[in-house]
Amino acid sequence: MYFHRYDNLRRIQQLDPIQDHCEIYHLMLGYEFPWDVQKSHEIALMKTYCVASISKLLDKTGEFHKRPQKRYDDTAIIIVEFCKWGYDSERGRQAIQHMNAIHSRFKIDNADFLYVLSTFIYEPVRWNARFGWRLMCEQERLASFYFWREVGKRMHIENIPETYEELEQYNLDYERTQFCYSDTNRRVGEATRDLFLSWFPKWMESSLKPVTYTLFDDTMLNAFGFEHPSQLLRMGVETSLKIRGRVLRFLPPRNSSNFFIDSPIRSYPSGYEIANLGSVEKKRS
Repeated sequence: MYFHRYDNLRRIQQLDPIQDHCEIYHLMLGYEFPWDVQKSHEIALMKTYCVASISKLLDKTGEFHKRPQKRYDDTAIIIVEFCKWGYDSERGRQAIQHMNAIHSRFKIDNADFLYVLSTFIYEPVRWNARFGWRLMCEQERLASFYFWREVGKRMHIENIPETYEELEQYNLDYERTQFCYSDTNRRVGEATRDLFLSWFPKWMESSLKPVTYTLFDDTMLNAFGFEHPSQLLRMGVETSLKIRGRVLRFLPPRNSSNFFIDSPIRSYPSGYEIANLGSVEKKRS
């Protein structure tokens, strides 16, 4: 069992992160770290709401307040479609084209686009370093960069750095200069936080709210205006996630993928069409 658990890692280490980044990323998201990447992408999205220029636009659409689950599902589906099938597959191209069409209705600064893109690379890496059942190898970290760099090109994002290190520095510099409190940050952040809490029984809400805050760093909490959890609670949650990672090391490898779209989706119990995602938002605009 222990030997087979690392079969995908050995396969990934034999691939080239530049030429084979789609295959590596597929294995990472669907087989090696499906839950971890999904959770870290949620953190990534929350980080983008710490930027007033981004949260102001999102708050204006009203979707976060009226249809938060659909907004979440639409975003997740579009992203996972091109992550699972590849950005140049038929479904991948359709998903990116549809995403571009949605974005085209708004005036979005290139710097904001580039930051959002960067979060999908570095938040999973950071989450993995803290809680992963194994550390991502160099091929996986670089494949993430090259995968999202190609996605960024197809989104017509300009001035994407050429190297992993340069884009990471951009990510850090952007957060240092752009993270600050605003009322729209708080409104979008609260709506998304409440969505996360809605996935659990109502009676658990009050106790889970501070637990949710433990996954946000101090700069995020300040930008949202959320209260800081106790260090004891933060340590307890982090320890639990680290224990989960250690336990996973001894489980057998997945023999089928576990992408977000492989399971029933709350907003689309009967299935979905990519072209119809975000249709309510489009109608409102």
